[in-house]
Amino acid sequence: MRVNSHFIARSDGSFFGMDMSCRCALGVGGVIGADLKREGDGASPIGIWQTRRLFYRPDRTQPPETRLPKVPLRAHDGWCDAPGDPLYNRPVALPYPASAEKLWRPDHVYNLIVELGYNDAPPVPGHGSAIFLHLAREAYQPTEGCIALAEPDLRNVLRFLTPDSVIEIAI
Repeated sequence: MRVNSHFIARSDGSFFGMDMSCRCALGVGGVIGADLKREGDGASPIGIWQTRRLFYRPDRTQPPETRLPKVPLRAHDGWCDAPGDPLYNRPVALPYPASAEKLWRPDHVYNLIVELGYNDAPPVPGHGSAIFLHLAREAYQPTEGCIALAEPDLRNVLRFLTPDSVIEIAI
């Protein structure tokens, strides 16, 4: 594994880095400058985002090879998407008194989730939350702002990721 890996997701649906390339899905709202990104717009924020940690469904998959910190998901895990809440763009336990996305989903897309360092240091209320690298749906349908890859491709990318790695979203 190499350190400081850099991958790029482009608005044309291409994803590449570390001598590999594959297809990806991005936000239903297209790509948008991070300064224009708003909660619920469905857009993927243009910029370079550090990889933070890997969440995975232990009931569905073994933790993949990666140097990212690994966090097994639990049925009550969520991610706060309420701009006025003190835990906005942070993990929370469900049920939560403010709006929060459920991470333990019936579909497969969150079986593997890489948390990206978008709007988290510190979070700016309303500028977007829960920007992840996760699994794509079968036909690569657009996401709500995340980057999505097929499972074999995401597992390959994970092999290169460290806490110093970055994922770039570009036009």
